[in-house]
Amino acid sequence: MPDRMQWANALSTRPSLEAAVNEVVEKATSQLTHQADLGLVFISSAFTSEYSRLLPLLAEKLSVSVLVGCSGGGIVGTNDQSQTQELEAEPALSLTLAYLPGVDIKVFYTALDELPDLDSSPSAWIDLIGVPPNPTPKFILFSGAFSTGVNDLLQGIDFAYPGSVTLGGQASGSGGFGSKVALFCNQKMYRDGLVGIALSGNIVFDTIVAQGCRPIGEPLQVTRGDRNIILELNERVPLAVLRDLVSDLNEEERVLAQNWLFIGVAMDEFKQELQQGDFLIRSILGVDPSAGAIAIGDIVRPGQRLQFHIRDAQTSAEDLEFLLQSYQEQHLGENAPIGAFMFSCLGRGQGLYGKPNFDSHLFQRYLNNIPLSGFFCGGEIGPVKGRTFLHAFTSVFGICRPA
Repeated sequence: MPDRMQWANALSTRPSLEAAVNEVVEKATSQLTHQADLGLVFISSAFTSEYSRLLPLLAEKLSVSVLVGCSGGGIVGTNDQSQTQELEAEPALSLTLAYLPGVDIKVFYTALDELPDLDSSPSAWIDLIGVPPNPTPKFILFSGAFSTGVNDLLQGIDFAYPGSVTLGGQASGSGGFGSKVALFCNQKMYRDGLVGIALSGNIVFDTIVAQGCRPIGEPLQVTRGDRNIILELNERVPLAVLRDLVSDLNEEERVLAQNWLFIGVAMDEFKQELQQGDFLIRSILGVDPSAGAIAIGDIVRPGQRLQFHIRDAQTSAEDLEFLLQSYQEQHLGENAPIGAFMFSCLGRGQGLYGKPNFDSHLFQRYLNNIPLSGFFCGGEIGPVKGRTFLHAFTSVFGICRPA
């Protein structure tokens, strides 16, 4: 009988980095009966000045073939009582170790400034990543906070590795734009670019991408656009359409529309009745009052269907719970998960819900006794309707189980 997969996570809140490293290594290794072949580490931005010390300290205590990770403005991990915690703006270190028999693991780094053209052949992307397309790999990616080219890379991976699953996030710090971040790839630390691992063989990644929005009004069609600027909706000036929509909302929805208004891009061009979950949520970047145009965080084209969305804590909670319930029903009877990741936006957490640990505890309510680790991201990477995107204000969960 083949060895069974093993997965462990340890979390430390010690303010001394040496003490935190000692604690997570001791606790994580004690949970395994085999030596780990994969490690993932997430370090709080409270240790910003000590990022360069993390890998040497780990190397003294830990032997693992592949070790990747990054910094985060908040850290997710599992404590001694097997309860998940989301530690925001305080010292925290999370270490996940996995023993994965029957799984091939490859690690890579790319600088993202010399990517192939989007019309290049799949082989150009395969050469860049250095991972064969068969058997189909599963990717975990961590990028620098404001690395350009991430969206192009995600499109390239989807193109070159059909059927693959990709998730991860952009490293983050506590100081907003321009704050220092770190990426870790075996014994090297980077400040930008992208580190990743590809896993193939006896492993499955199931994903839950909770965008946390609900639609308002009716679906609309782009009748004129230029790059990411909507010039006409249903042959009308977009701002006029939006004003009419807002005037029909109740008072509570109007307040939300003033502060938490988004655009949903329909992902299925042929689906007649669009519902919550059928959209890729994108931010509204600005408006031009004179022309009545609206700029969004994606490319628009004539014929596309869009719908305005709003977000609040209740909507976000209901969205995640609906997705967790659906996952539980759809995957009943399959191989049990052994571990999971949570990559959540810095704009969620206590700032959205007014209390800590909301998303992770809701996850644990439906999928308990599974080690959960991750971090709060500057942008979250996950699939919607079979295509991979960089999101905002989203929680992406990756659930790992044997194939």
